[in-house]
Amino acid sequence: MYFLTHIWMVPLLPAAGAAIMLLLGRRLPKPVVNGICVGAVAMSFLWTVAAVLAFLHSGAPRYEAELYTWLGTGSGAQVFTLYGGGHAAFHVGAGVLLDPLSCVWLLFVTGVGTLIHIYSTGYMSHEGGYYRFFGYLNLFMFSMLTLILANNYLMMFVGWEGVGLCSYLLIGFYFHKHSASTAANKAFITNRIGDAGVILGSLTIFWLFGTFDFVKVTELARAQSATLMGTTIITMATLALFVGACGKSAQLPLYVWLPDAMEGPTPVSALIHAATMVTAGVYMVARSNALFVLAPETMKVVAVVGALTAIFAASIGLVQNDIKRVLAYSTISQLGYMFLALGVGAFAAGVFHVFTHAFFKALLFLGSGSVIHAMSGQQDMRGMGGLRKKIPITFATMLIGTLAIAGVPGLAGFFSKDEILWQAWSAHDGQFRVLWGVAFLTALMTSFYMFRLIFMTFFGDKRMTHEEEHHLHESPRSMTVPLMVLAFCSIFAGYLGVGPSLGGSNHFEHFLAPVFENHASVEGAVAEASAASEKPGEKKEEGGLMEYGLMGLSVAAAFAGIFAGWKAYDRPGKDVREPINAAAPPVYRTLLNKYYVDELYDRLFTGRAKLGPVRLGAIGAGEAMWKFDANVIDGGVNGGGWMTRAAGRLSSWWDKWAVDGVGVNGPAIVVRMLSYPMRLLQAGLLQWYALVMVFGVAGLLWYYLLH
Repeated sequence: MYFLTHIWMVPLLPAAGAAIMLLLGRRLPKPVVNGICVGAVAMSFLWTVAAVLAFLHSGAPRYEAELYTWLGTGSGAQVFTLYGGGHAAFHVGAGVLLDPLSCVWLLFVTGVGTLIHIYSTGYMSHEGGYYRFFGYLNLFMFSMLTLILANNYLMMFVGWEGVGLCSYLLIGFYFHKHSASTAANKAFITNRIGDAGVILGSLTIFWLFGTFDFVKVTELARAQSATLMGTTIITMATLALFVGACGKSAQLPLYVWLPDAMEGPTPVSALIHAATMVTAGVYMVARSNALFVLAPETMKVVAVVGALTAIFAASIGLVQNDIKRVLAYSTISQLGYMFLALGVGAFAAGVFHVFTHAFFKALLFLGSGSVIHAMSGQQDMRGMGGLRKKIPITFATMLIGTLAIAGVPGLAGFFSKDEILWQAWSAHDGQFRVLWGVAFLTALMTSFYMFRLIFMTFFGDKRMTHEEEHHLHESPRSMTVPLMVLAFCSIFAGYLGVGPSLGGSNHFEHFLAPVFENHASVEGAVAEASAASEKPGEKKEEGGLMEYGLMGLSVAAAFAGIFAGWKAYDRPGKDVREPINAAAPPVYRTLLNKYYVDELYDRLFTGRAKLGPVRLGAIGAGEAMWKFDANVIDGGVNGGGWMTRAAGRLSSWWDKWAVDGVGVNGPAIVVRMLSYPMRLLQAGLLQWYALVMVFGVAGLLWYYLLH
């Protein structure tokens, strides 16, 4: 139980590593840097495993502990009026919460994070700023683990902002490159838009329930489900949270930062896009499931945005040539899948896909880094080809990751993707079947563009320069061993969630059941009747042949995409032919230019394009607000200051001349003038007094002698 009661050590270990690196790292040799930073994250992983085992052994639904009072007192000193008319004392504790949901996130974040740290020791070995890079990585891990372990919305927001800051530092690590610094700024600013939603949503939750605590909010939401179902306030709170999720998890329309984040080192891409930052939005929505099920309109928005993001990003990935950008758009698409699952109420399925995706996407990103390492920095797939024999371990592991993400049966991605597709088809009496069609088409696209990547990179003629070919080599073991571990997980991680239709019992969903149990239905009633006949977390056995038929269609889509990719790119030559370009050049140009969204945003919101309507309105409103601020607000402030200064001067004059001059000094002057003759007589000189006495005696004698 020691590891469970001291679970707060999990984020503190990488925090200590970051502090050492950023304060003393410049003086430390690389082996010491590796030992401290990799060791800190590895210890966090081992501590997490021990804590999770202790948690499972305890049999409790959760472990929660408040370490200290962070904000407020809770004693009534700071009392706020709530939405319903009640009152609540403001209190926010710095605490930890370990339940099945945070267990899942902790395990894959620390596990995959450890592998990425090990990989980085080989990938970054010849780079400058080595200690700084590992310091940022450790700080990133601290922030993400703080986010996961937080027991309330404000503590979660601390970690939320921390990963945003660290992503800025890591994406812009090559700060001498203008494109890298620009990408870092883009990520930071875009995420700030989403962060505003998290702040508004969290404050609305406090206004409604009088607490930021996850457990208390969940209990109150479920207890008041009948009165809160579909109300405006719960809808606005959940929509605000979802805006934050769209920013952090790169959903429409705030996805634009993530493809540009490829400017950072490849381990950063793996860490951000596979296991940590981009899953934070999914985690927040899953953590707030008791609120979202009370807002049916928000759930529909989540599902629709997720599905549209999935197919939108997948279509762009069809024609991209930068190997890391293909994977970036793949990440956006897969995140859309996760939000589709959350939006239809299949929270466990969405979390399951987060879990499996962490392994095969980290594998694919690290594999692409191995390719780039072998190619001396080349990232354009049109300049690769024929690499499978030169870097066989990288090829084999990336092929496993590609098969997994394509949804080939037997690998992790098949089980989680198929579960999402089935839930989208069957949820709420088929209300989301149109979105199932979108997700199905996305699966076909995913298989195609991922095998396009494989064929263009590893098959066909060699298209690299002679110098690049001369330096081709397999990556060191520090890079290939993490690839092999991730490949193993990409095969077998899915078996934790095998459903009844395939002969399993879906252990993953049952493990998460305490987090998602007793949901209010999206249609507006608590499912009390079904709860009496079902255990929490159990799904009804339904679908029969329909479920198998849809499963067969998804498998067919995976193999159809593989076949189409093979036919188009099986032996790519010097001039790679793009079938989409040959069939529809305008469509190809549109996809290649990413639907011109960046250009549209540039025209609307930045100063690098001609004025558009939104930009014109923004500039006009901005200038008007500036003038209002300068002339009205500042004018009023300055006018008040001038009047105060003038009144002060008048008061000073009145005090000096009227009060002090006439009232105080005036009588003193009169008395001094009247006393002047007496002061002449009272000189204080003995001779003067003797002379006056002589004159006085003489005067008396003269007076008496004459009279």
